[in-house]
Amino acid sequence: MKVIDIRKEGMDEVRKHENENLTITGCLGERYIGCGMRNGTIHVEGTPGNALGSYLDGGTIFVDGNAQDAAADTMNAGLLAIKGSAGDALAYGMRGGRVYVLGDTGYRTGVHMKAYKDNKSILVIGGRTGSFLGEYLAGGIIIVLGLGDEKKDITGYFCGNGMYAGTIYLRTDKVPLNLSEKLIKRNVEEDEKDRILRPIISDFAAAFSIPAKRCLEGSFIAIEADKSKSYSQLYAAV
Repeated sequence: MKVIDIRKEGMDEVRKHENENLTITGCLGERYIGCGMRNGTIHVEGTPGNALGSYLDGGTIFVDGNAQDAAADTMNAGLLAIKGSAGDALAYGMRGGRVYVLGDTGYRTGVHMKAYKDNKSILVIGGRTGSFLGEYLAGGIIIVLGLGDEKKDITGYFCGNGMYAGTIYLRTDKVPLNLSEKLIKRNVEEDEKDRILRPIISDFAAAFSIPAKRCLEGSFIAIEADKSKSYSQLYAAV
């Protein structure tokens, strides 16, 4: 595996090798790492800047640290795994692949995520999110585990505002703040938990070498669009 000290060798050297197996050291705010990457694995040590993995198209990116804003913007395929926390607008317009964040995320996480046929975007957050989680969600799955202080709300305000497809799963029994009347909140039964959540959460836990059992403990609720509302039927098959 090639090792690049980004502070000394710069982004031009990274771009020459980012479809290979690559370790980047000394990262401190460099933007656009892994954009459009189709193959290979990048291991980032430090804190990458905005637009990490934008348009990621099949490669794998692991981050030993935090990420800034707009990571996985319009991502198509592959895996982005962030061992720390991520900033605002994570996975904006994501169209496929997996994004895993062990820590917290900022505002407007998962805005306008999508799905097409068997290509489903999957986003798992180990900690908590800011307001407008899954705003205008058009498909795919968002899971928020809220690991840590169980007494805190695991989302901010307006969770799922304007969503018309897809599902948001929250590991809590509390209704999110300011939940729209156009959305349905339901409890997740064991069959759905085993069938849908367990495989995804087990993969998430494996990515960070943490116990999957801890992530699956407790009850989950699901947030979905009310299919009887006319705006939902305009945009998504029912």
